[in-house]
Amino acid sequence: MNTKRLDQLFAFYKEDPSDPFVIYGIATEYASVEKWEEAIKYYEILLKEHETYTGTYYHAAYAYAENGQSDKAEETYKTGLKICQQEKDHHAFKELQSAYTNFQLEEDDEW
Repeated sequence: MNTKRLDQLFAFYKEDPSDPFVIYGIATEYASVEKWEEAIKYYEILLKEHETYTGTYYHAAYAYAENGQSDKAEETYKTGLKICQQEKDHHAFKELQSAYTNFQLEEDDEW
C-alpha cells in the first residue's frame, strides 16, 4: 500500500466524499495489501451510493470472497451482472461473468 497515495486519496475524499473514483481508489489501496475489512468498507459505500459504478462489483465480490463472505460475494456478482447489462457496459459484464464463473468453480471445489 502506498501510504502517500492513500493520504492524498483521503484528502480528496475529505474535499468531496461523493466522488466514486476517489472512494474506489481508497478501497483498491486497502485491497492491494489484503486489508479486506477496510477495502470492503469503501466498496460498500460505492455499492450503496454509486450503484452504476460497474467496476466496483468485480473487486467488491473478490474482497468478500477473500474475507470468507461467499454469500455476499455471489450476491455481488449477480447484482453486478444485472447492473452491467443495464448500463450496457459489455467489457465489465464479460470480466464479471468470467470472475463469477471462476468463483463458482472454486466454491464447487471446496465441497
